[in-house]
Amino acid sequence: MDHASWSMVQDIINRKEYMNKKTLKDEYMPGGARRQEMLNKAVDYLRTPGATQQIKHEFCLTYLKMTETEYLEALNKATNGELVRNLWN
Repeated sequence: MDHASWSMVQDIINRKEYMNKKTLKDEYMPGGARRQEMLNKAVDYLRTPGATQQIKHEFCLTYLKMTETEYLEALNKATNGELVRNLWN
């Protein structure tokens, strides 16, 4: 492998490691002072088209450190209560 190719591989590995090290500030973690603000923004994120629901679910749980309950509450708000209505019918 030539130097340019090896350099590109190293850049990709370093980028992935950097992305995995990114964490939320303490104020957005569970129990943090600005947690509710982040949860409200998650509702807007779930409303917007683009990524599949599976990708949004993984992002919320993995990167935003939401619990399943927080995710389901945000999803219910994003669908104007349709999630709960559909579950009961």
